[in-house]
Amino acid sequence: MNLPLLVPGDCALVFVDQQAGLAFGVGSIDRQVLLNHSIALARTAKVFGVPIVASTSATKVYSGPMMPALQRAIPDVAAIDRRNMNAWEDDAVREAIIGTGRGKLLVSGMLTEACVSFLALSAANEGYEVFVVGDACGGLTAQSHELALLRMQAAGVRMTSWIQVLLEWQRDWTRHDTYDGARAIVEEFAGGYGIGLAYARDMVKP
Repeated sequence: MNLPLLVPGDCALVFVDQQAGLAFGVGSIDRQVLLNHSIALARTAKVFGVPIVASTSATKVYSGPMMPALQRAIPDVAAIDRRNMNAWEDDAVREAIIGTGRGKLLVSGMLTEACVSFLALSAANEGYEVFVVGDACGGLTAQSHELALLRMQAAGVRMTSWIQVLLEWQRDWTRHDTYDGARAIVEEFAGGYGIGLAYARDMVKP
């Protein structure tokens, strides 16, 4: 059965400019919520064995390193620093993405109107199937964030959320290899849904 759903073996995750200096300017989403969603997405990729490419910019002059809480979730991933806003135009970043061998890219980062859009549009133009994890991206304003998503969508980029990525990759709670890891992420980061799962585990008996 060939379903039009994401599977981990086809995907790579790209974090672009998940840095505090840029988070200061985010007005489209609560900054802590954005960080939590990004951490949940990173941990999801780890659970499902999806390769992660991370890139930062202007670390020494403005933006700082990758946000520490996110870096702790992916301690084995070293961010590739660059000068330009479009990560696809950086040879090291582009080669790292190509090197994953994956044809579907999930993109998360800041700012939606710039570094996220530029990478997504450029990779899509090169034939990649690109999915922007909209609730793990931050824009300067809610309107400019939404307009950037619409611009990408018009160019064929798909939109998704971190919880849809996790549920789409898991898809069946009897898949035991990833069950514990995926469920732990849901319980910690998925609000009422996670509370319900924890309640069912602790209170509802077979």
